[in-house]
Amino acid sequence: MSLIRSSSVFDPMSVDFWADADPFGLVRPLAERCPVLTNVRVDWKETPGAHVFKADLPGVRREEAKVEVEDGGVLVISGERAREEAGKGEAWRHVERSSGRFQRRFRLPRGAKVDQVSAAMEDGVLTVTVPKEEAKKPQVRAVEIAG
Repeated sequence: MSLIRSSSVFDPMSVDFWADADPFGLVRPLAERCPVLTNVRVDWKETPGAHVFKADLPGVRREEAKVEVEDGGVLVISGERAREEAGKGEAWRHVERSSGRFQRRFRLPRGAKVDQVSAAMEDGVLTVTVPKEEAKKPQVRAVEIAG
């Protein structure tokens, strides 16, 4: 059985990219403090009635995650994944799971009901639902032609 890593070694925004190229362990602590380099995977699906975002947040408690909508219709998913410290007499030999602060931002399209956003966390997956306004049907009015 082989293990397949989901991150790309060619993705410079991946913490694994820098950690693998850092034999002395100097880059990982910096990367963990930088929200841009902390890897949080998010799927965005558009349904007829809503935009649905699903973020993988394993090891993050509901209280540690935050969902906000900024002015201008920007959805912000952020939080912090606590780092597990080695106990007395213990030392980490290899660390692949990321920890630290994370943040993802998405500009919502027109018609998103930003005042009705809802979020739920289950089994390490944060689901954010942004309802959409119903498409307005054009009103057609017959115009009588004179003459």
